[in-house]
Amino acid sequence: MHRILITGAAGAIGNVLREGLRGRYPVVRVTDRAALGPAQKGEEVVEGLDLADLAGLEAAMKDVDAVVHLAGTPVEQPWEPILANNIIGLHNTYEAARRQGVKRIIFASSNHTIGFHPRGRHIDETVPPRPDGRYGVSKVFGEAMGRLYADKHGMEIINLRIGSFKPKPKNVRMLNTWLSHRDCVHLVDVCLRAAGIHFEIIYGVSANSRNKWHDSLAARIGYRPQDNAEEYAAEILAAMQPEDEPLTERLFHGGEYCAMEFDGDLAKIG
Repeated sequence: MHRILITGAAGAIGNVLREGLRGRYPVVRVTDRAALGPAQKGEEVVEGLDLADLAGLEAAMKDVDAVVHLAGTPVEQPWEPILANNIIGLHNTYEAARRQGVKRIIFASSNHTIGFHPRGRHIDETVPPRPDGRYGVSKVFGEAMGRLYADKHGMEIINLRIGSFKPKPKNVRMLNTWLSHRDCVHLVDVCLRAAGIHFEIIYGVSANSRNKWHDSLAARIGYRPQDNAEEYAAEILAAMQPEDEPLTERLFHGGEYCAMEFDGDLAKIG
């Protein structure tokens, strides 16, 4: 693989991947609406690129072998920015890639696609979506768009259901969901290099002892995470016990996203 493109490269994950993947591929092209700074050795920089600009996206994808699509609204927001960035912008990204003959897209999906599944259950990539907010709905849409482009246009799609991307876990929930920086770089790298891909889902988590998310792809493509949130458990549990979490957050995989604007009936969610 000669040239990869990282969209949203000025964001938290984008910054880490930009540095971590540099030198592993002959050319790493980075794009964002925000400033990216000067190109480093082996980089190409495209600044000021908005996901609404289909022609600009096409130009950015010229001669690209694979796209790591991180750009978009990264958290729960009102519908308007999510529609613009995660729905319309997502479609533009896929369509620009198709028109330029890009073969593979690594899509930054989210654990919030399955947020309303009860936290007590171990789940895998086959469970039906249960988004916990507008952001989660947009990521379900993104996965569905990837399925369409895989089946109809022969593109290779991997959806990363990213957990909690932080330098270190910060609360009880993250003892399950944490994804360390170095494990994230390793995960994206093996996804870019994996053979035999059509349409796949993989959970983006480190080797956490309390992990309840599992999938068949990780072992097949050689994802071997090195970090474990349990190393921080004593520190976290000294400040907060599991029963200290608000009830709605404690019950579901999506945590606080499930609690946002919640006025439903907990007894009916099983």
